Amino acid sequence: MEYKIPVGISNRHVHLSPEHLEQLFGKGYELTELKPLSQPGQFAAQETVTLVGPKGEIPKVRILGPARGHTQVEISKTDSYKLGVNPPVRDSGDIEGTPGIKIIGPKGEVELDKGVIIASRHIHFHTSDAEKFGVKDGDRVRIRAGGERAVIFENVLCRVSDNYALDCHLDTDEGNAAGLKTGDYVELILVGK
Repeated sequence: MEYKIPVGISNRHVHLSPEHLEQLFGKGYELTELKPLSQPGQFAAQETVTLVGPKGEIPKVRILGPARGHTQVEISKTDSYKLGVNPPVRDSGDIEGTPGIKIIGPKGEVELDKGVIIASRHIHFHTSDAEKFGVKDGDRVRIRAGGERAVIFENVLCRVSDNYALDCHLDTDEGNAAGLKTGDYVELILVGK
């Protein structure tokens, strides 16, 4: 059996709470879909914001929709140097004890006291795919990227839901290190229990 998984390279992005969306874009504002993402119901919005850290800023950072329960900023390690922040590698949603940042939109700004992370590499599995691959939600696995810059990524989080579509999410630093781009494939090589 082949254990191939499609890859999505995740650039820096922001998930906004409804409250922060209104602070940045105005009362009653709704995000405008630019393009759908690999996960059902998720989309890249047309709207962007500027991230401002102690050492620098990054303009035109894409917002992903729909709005979420809390605001989270996902950047790469390379981005962290430019901004002057030191975020930990965390699973999405685990923002306690993380640094904050300023977010500037067209109608206002938000000063976060927490919420900046480098997202853990992870794989979204539909429940049927998880059964086929022999993994369960919360497992950590190893994956192999082939090619000229072949590499093995360890400690890859498995996220399983009936609402997910099979996709491995790596950030731009990881993708560049392995010579991967969105649409390439990696292979599941070991389940770490």
